[in-house]
Amino acid sequence: METNQTIRLIARPSGGPITEDLFQIEEQPRPVIEDGQFLVRQTSLSLDPAMFGWMSPDTDSYIPPVQLGDIMRSNGVGEVIESRHPDFSVGDKVQGMFGWQTLIATDGQGITKLDPSLSDEMALSVFSLPGLTATQGFYHVLKPEAGQTLVVSGAAGSVGSIVGQLGKAEGLHVVGAAGSDEKCDWLVNELGFDGAINYKEEQLEENLAALTPNGIDLYFENTGGAIQTPVFNRMNAHGRIAVCGLIADYSLETPRPGPSWLNVIKKRLTIQGFTMPDHLHNAPALLAQLAPHVKAGKIQYRAHVLEGLPSAISGLNLFMTGSNKGKLMVRL
Repeated sequence: METNQTIRLIARPSGGPITEDLFQIEEQPRPVIEDGQFLVRQTSLSLDPAMFGWMSPDTDSYIPPVQLGDIMRSNGVGEVIESRHPDFSVGDKVQGMFGWQTLIATDGQGITKLDPSLSDEMALSVFSLPGLTATQGFYHVLKPEAGQTLVVSGAAGSVGSIVGQLGKAEGLHVVGAAGSDEKCDWLVNELGFDGAINYKEEQLEENLAALTPNGIDLYFENTGGAIQTPVFNRMNAHGRIAVCGLIADYSLETPRPGPSWLNVIKKRLTIQGFTMPDHLHNAPALLAQLAPHVKAGKIQYRAHVLEGLPSAISGLNLFMTGSNKGKLMVRL
């Protein structure tokens, strides 16, 4: 009989790479469902930078940490393979916070049905947390106006790439920051960004200035690190900054000091951090904003797919090295 492979968090990371000793891989019996439940075979799960925060002991955050001994938290897609629930049938394609496991017994709380024609890659790259996060941050935090200049860090990632494409769809001048020349080439020549900058190259400030001759009105912050201060220093008066992630700091015991607040006063900047758990109740409206751009062919994506549940552990380190190309996910 099919078993449920699970991965549990058993120790907290203390900086540096994510290692196998932080987790315990187990084979559990196939879950038995009761009336009002159904069984999902997870087919793909999402790896996200937020997982570094979920593994930390920090309780003063937007979501409680994963408890030691619990199955590692993650979003995923799968297929209903057994059902005793009136609203879910065998064969339904579904999405939810299934965690690092292959079989999930659920009563349907927080589970949504998906169009069966959607690939797992598109579901997790666009019509899931990346698309929701990009849409919320772009439209409702940055509040863009046509003609403005937008800079996106982590622009080749799943969220940043959608933010930049939304910017182009709304008539903005869009510049992306990424960690390799190949990623920059993809942003400009495939996604249509007006420019892209490799944040690892020398003369970062000069190159950024050349790509943003009219200054920067909007900044979508995904990474922190080397690009942050040069962008901050080029912000225009009344500029807006959406802070979504700081992957460059997640493995550091002490975060880097940020830019001086002088520009916040001088330029009257608005800086807002946001996380999607605060806005998931608006998911249908956000997807309704995003969907027309997808249908019009204005949102492209690429997925970086790992194979097998155990690959999720080492896969998280790709975020630290910037080696992932597109949405990072695991096919089960």
